[in-house]
This record gives sequence, C-alpha cells and structure tokens, in this order.
Amino acid sequence: MRALALAVQAIGGLNRLIGNFFSWLAVGVVAVCFAVVVQRYIFHTTFLWMQDLYIWLSGAMFTAIAGFALFRDDHVRVDIFYRPASTKRKAIADIIGVVIFLMPFMFVVWTWGLPYVQRAWSFYEASQNIGGMPGLFVLKTFILVFAVLLGLQGLAMIARAILVLNNKEDLLPEIYRYKVEGEEETHLV
Repeated sequence: MRALALAVQAIGGLNRLIGNFFSWLAVGVVAVCFAVVVQRYIFHTTFLWMQDLYIWLSGAMFTAIAGFALFRDDHVRVDIFYRPASTKRKAIADIIGVVIFLMPFMFVVWTWGLPYVQRAWSFYEASQNIGGMPGLFVLKTFILVFAVLLGLQGLAMIARAILVLNNKEDLLPEIYRYKVEGEEETHLV
C-alpha cells in the first residue's frame, strides 16, 4: 500500500510541477495577443509568426496542464451526486470513471495521435502560413504529452481510490486526499 501512496505522490508531484510551469504560458499568450492587436490596429501591420505563436502557446499550455487540472479536480463535471458522496463512494466513482471513460479515451488519443506526431516529425512540419512559425512538430508532440499526463493522473486516481477503499488514505499527505464536503477549499499549487 505504501507503494501505491508513493505512486500517487510521484504522479501528482509530476503533474503539479508541469502544471505550475506551463500555466505561466498564459502570461505569454496575453502578451503576444496584445502585441498582435496593437500591431494590427495601431500600426496597420502584422507578423504571421506572432499570430501563430499565441495560438501555439495556448495549445501547448492547455494540453500540458490537463493532468494538473485533473489532479486539482478542476475539470468541469456535473457533481450533484459526487460532491456530497462519502469518500468511499467517490473512490468507487473515480475507479469506474477512469477505467470506463478516461483510459479508453487516452488510448484513442495516443493511438490516433502517434502517427500524426510521427508524420510531423518526419519532415519537421512548420506553419502552413508563409512567414509563420517553424516547429509545428513540437507543438503536435503535446498531443502525446496530454495523453501521457492525463493517463498517469488517472492511474494515480485509481491508486488513491484503492487506498481509500482499504482504509489506508492516511498514507497520503492532505494535498493528495479527497476533499471532504464543507471543508474549506485550498489551492493546490
């Protein structure tokens, strides 16, 4: 059981590290988008690579931080049944959700994304816009990063649920445990 607790912490720590790093791309997205708007409407000019850049930064950020969002339980869901449920019922719901929905979806994303990414790397794909950004192949790699990080976080959710169902949740630090209804929300950075 200690190995499961360590796995939960390692995967959660990885997603926290990557999430905290890549979430800073939001600042870059805003800055580049602002620069593009100023160029276009004040100076009546534009650089296509800058238009590509803020879209690509957004794509990289959202795919890289998806596992972090799942760790923080920030994904949108209808939780009228989940939120007030006991910790054990949440654990059962998480196992079912991860096994039936998350893992098959990550398998599909990986299976369909891998040839797509390999093709992009085979000729170092760049933007289709003349004067656009080089390195689209790097951005496409984030499809696989997305699948791996979300899949790992799904495995961590299963491990945490197993610990809960075996009354071993105390092996996890507070940040990795289920939130209790009525408990004050803390930011998990």
